[in-house]
Parts: sequence; C-alpha cells; structure tokens
Amino acid sequence: MIIRKIEEKDNIALGNIVQQVLMELGAPKIGTAYSDPYLFSLFEIYNNTNTIYFVVEENEKIIGGAGIAALENGPSEICELQKMYFLPEARGKGIATLVIEKCIEAASSFGFKKCYLETMPYMEHAQKLYRKFGFYYLDDPIGNTGHTSCPVWMMKDL
Repeated sequence: MIIRKIEEKDNIALGNIVQQVLMELGAPKIGTAYSDPYLFSLFEIYNNTNTIYFVVEENEKIIGGAGIAALENGPSEICELQKMYFLPEARGKGIATLVIEKCIEAASSFGFKKCYLETMPYMEHAQKLYRKFGFYYLDDPIGNTGHTSCPVWMMKDL
C-alpha cells in the first residue's frame, strides 16, 4: 500500500470512488460531495497553497483518499478535512487512520488552528474514528461548503 500526494492522472478514479461510496451508503446526490462541480478535477483543486490530497493506492489501484483545504467562506484559521472516501477493500485495515494522521499533520504545518468536517448521521464508523482523533460535535455548520445534506458537523483543535 502506498499513500501519496494526488496526481492529475488520479482525477477520474477519485471522482468515481466518491460517487460509488456515496451511492453505496445511500447518501443524497444533491447537497453532498457527489454533486461537487470539481469532483473530477481534484488534482487542480488540491494543487494550491495550503491544500493537499492524499491518495491511497494498493496493487496499482486507487482505493481511497482524503484532503485538507481552507474552509470555504470560513475563518482563515480553519481548514476542512475533505473528500475522505475509501472503497470497501480499504476498510477495516487502519488505512483511514493513517490518512487522517497525514492530513492533520499537513493542516498543522500549513498553520491552521482548527479542522472542520461534515458527514452524514449514519456514517457511524467514520464518526467514531473522528472522535478518536479529538473531533467534537458542533451544533451548527460553519463556512459554506455547499454540502447542505450533511447534517453532522465536527471540529478538532490542532
């Protein structure tokens, strides 16, 4: 298994993974990452200052990833853990833990003070992992991510 920074050649595979996982989980297509206009151009989005996206590759196949970027329309000291999705074959192996560690380390190195995320109520395994890393629940969303169908908001002090 390899964890590496995103490359342009990864765009289609990652967009497909996000959509596949959201469909598997029965998430709405509108108001989630499924309908993000830049979903199939993640390299271009994360190829900027204070952003990073980590891709997980196993046997030359991309099986998931996650990224960090400034929270859209939020305070400048807050970043967002974004697009964290893994195919079924990546789950239960501790891969998500490794990727979150890398994301949090990157966020801190970029100078962010807090890390925000949005998720779905039934993504309980993900929430358990987030809580393990010190994320806590918020009563309201912050910023303007466009993910209006994600009613669970969490934050971590870095």
